[in-house]
Amino acid sequence: MTEKAKGNKCIIAIRVRGVISARREDRETLRMLNLTRNNYAVLIDDRSSFLGMLRAAQGYVTWGEASKETIATLIMKRGRLAGNKRLTEECLQKVGCRSIEELAQSVFNCTIEYWALLNIQPVFRLKPPTKGFKGNIKKGVGQGGELGYRGDRINELAERMI
Repeated sequence: MTEKAKGNKCIIAIRVRGVISARREDRETLRMLNLTRNNYAVLIDDRSSFLGMLRAAQGYVTWGEASKETIATLIMKRGRLAGNKRLTEECLQKVGCRSIEELAQSVFNCTIEYWALLNIQPVFRLKPPTKGFKGNIKKGVGQGGELGYRGDRINELAERMI
């Protein structure tokens, strides 16, 4: 576990598009973020290196600040151990948390980096959103699409995908 400075925000990044005709730099950036397939999500903090990678791959991902309830639901329903086994209370005690709610609180406060936990998969495999995407997946959020930074509206998309 790595201790982080106070004031950081937890960000959910979700890959929306495929990379068949993407540049090699974009594919490598998505691989560094562990977003290797469509509808995969990761929980990261808002340090400048992560934000730079998200901006570099903004043609393929959408991201925003996560709420504590969304993080708890995501970890509870879609969190997996190595070997694709479900998260249990015993596994969390090895990490240093007593419950899933405590882990979600620590990830929300950025005191624990979820992607760096041992024996826990750093990605969440999500379903396509219920009732589909509201906009075009080839355009940015400002143009009526789905790509790029969307702030706290990422929570409603993540809830539809869980």
